[in-house]
Amino acid sequence: PSFCSLSQVLFEQDGVFMHGDAERSGEQDGFISGSLRLMDKDVLNRLLRSVLRPLQDSSSVVEWKCNERPSRPLESQLSCETEWDMVNAVYFRKKSSTPADGGRRPLSFSVMDLMSVKVRKEGWMYLIFILKNDSTIPALHFHHGGGEAFLDCLRRHVLLSESVFDHSCLMVSRPNSALSQSFENLLDDTTFGLIQKFRKDPYTTTLGGFSKVTNYLFDAFRGPDAEPQERPPDEVADMLTEAIPGLDINQQEEPGFEVITRVDLGERPEVQRSEPVTQEEWEASVDSEGRIRDPQHLKNRIFRGGLCHSLRREVWKFLLGFYPWSSTQEARRVLHRSKTDEYFRMKLQWKSVSEEQEKRNSRLRDYRSLIEKDVNRTDRTNSFYEGEGNPGLILLHDVLMTYCMYDFDLGYVQGMSDLLSPILYVMENEVDAFWCFTSFMDEMHKNFEEQMQGMKTQLIQLGTLLRLLDRTFWNYLESQDSGYLYFCFRWLLIRFKRELTFLDVLRLWEVMWTGLPCQNFHLLMCCAILDSEKQKIMDERYGFNEILKHVNELAMKLHVEEILCQAEALCLQLKNCKDLPSSIAEILGFSCEASAAVEVDDGKERDSPEPFSPSQVLQSAPSFSPSRNGHIRNGAPDLYKLAYIS
Repeated sequence: PSFCSLSQVLFEQDGVFMHGDAERSGEQDGFISGSLRLMDKDVLNRLLRSVLRPLQDSSSVVEWKCNERPSRPLESQLSCETEWDMVNAVYFRKKSSTPADGGRRPLSFSVMDLMSVKVRKEGWMYLIFILKNDSTIPALHFHHGGGEAFLDCLRRHVLLSESVFDHSCLMVSRPNSALSQSFENLLDDTTFGLIQKFRKDPYTTTLGGFSKVTNYLFDAFRGPDAEPQERPPDEVADMLTEAIPGLDINQQEEPGFEVITRVDLGERPEVQRSEPVTQEEWEASVDSEGRIRDPQHLKNRIFRGGLCHSLRREVWKFLLGFYPWSSTQEARRVLHRSKTDEYFRMKLQWKSVSEEQEKRNSRLRDYRSLIEKDVNRTDRTNSFYEGEGNPGLILLHDVLMTYCMYDFDLGYVQGMSDLLSPILYVMENEVDAFWCFTSFMDEMHKNFEEQMQGMKTQLIQLGTLLRLLDRTFWNYLESQDSGYLYFCFRWLLIRFKRELTFLDVLRLWEVMWTGLPCQNFHLLMCCAILDSEKQKIMDERYGFNEILKHVNELAMKLHVEEILCQAEALCLQLKNCKDLPSSIAEILGFSCEASAAVEVDDGKERDSPEPFSPSQVLQSAPSFSPSRNGHIRNGAPDLYKLAYIS
């Protein structure tokens, strides 16, 4: 029906040229100017196809035709929830000329037939499209710029990767359609595909619906005619790599990692937890000027038992680096006043943006839309956030919007609200919550970068630890196509926020913020959880989707104190191992143990360090400077750059 032929312009630029024969075309210098468009031609048909015939290819087309009508204005991109199998079309129009020219005939091809795009430069960029039948589309020349913007838009709908033989040639690939559709069964909303959601919304996509895993997912990985256990884990990992851009989990060791053989780890020690740090204990650790007497001792106590709730508002500021441990009460007062001014200057940046300005700032508009959606569904059963018009919701929204001004390159990615919520709950103040949140994000930043290199690294490191701790269990996971550990993804993404009760999350995070007993302690926590569940998984012969379902259903059934005891025991067992592989020592930071011991010994001499003066505190605090695009950003190095993987 005609009502299903709804088109949407995703990208448009005038002044894109085709170079032709001047004598035949009648154009000066043989340059034929036109308008280039990237279109979703049949939005409603695409949605119907995704539901009724999900495994069929879409009817994507690229068109070039003469059109004397004025150009349509550029419409906003709706890339957040578009399908990979969407209908895309590109066409450009020539200037007015005599219709007798045979070259005025429409030129069209299917985007599904696109094999590669060659990127060339000769003062300006031009693109050459090559189809799967080896035919070549005439080059499009971007005399006035815009070529990169077009490629960026195209990357939202197809996967472009550099050819190993020619870095100027971008190869086009698409997710396996059966695999993509199988992941649809993990989501509440089956209208939109996993791939685009994963790129823009890793939180919702990976945290939302593992409990809905069905045999359809398992069959999609193995193939309809495959025998059980037939497909090797590395092939399944390749399928996941294609389906999830940037998360190319490789079952082989990274270069520089030795092959880990069986190692005698020795006995695993028993570990006991302590009571939380009390108000009296905290007051005894502070001198008359407000300086912490022995920071290392206090960190050890917090690691052992956590904090009583009444102390969290004050002590978290030290754990998260908002306040230096050696600062005096006066220095902290001066720092807080300065940081309050700085916060409200950044908040004013987005508060003062008019509606007309925001219409011309698509990134800010997208950030605001995502934040408003997430705020309305974050911890709404908690009394601090429940109900309509709750002040806690307003603060949550404002802090997240201000963070976009602080780090505009990253902006807001869904899932960050889960990291802020417990901090705001404890601080009950937007300024304090903001600066503590930014410190936490310095550590978690890599989890939310677009290409997710940080997540890839953590999963590889976790696999390395599991192979050493229990080779039998690891081999079982690989036999069930689960060696890439995708079921641990949400644990790592937001540090167990969705696995534990709200109060247990508070205890876990303050323990981890001490930096003890080793680096990457959260990976040992993953190992501890899997260690407690491995026997059931192997005894019940769980397959791929049963493992996913079982791990998902552990949420809210885990006990934080038990996990901390088991994880610390694993740490001590590995630290005491005489033949510990160097790759494991590097992951856990044992190679830096000597230098860390010196710092601890220095702290135990009871000679109190010199207090920071107010000016020293301000100098040591994070600085801000305009980035190249003029937005405020943190001065700390390299935490804002996205790690793009070709």
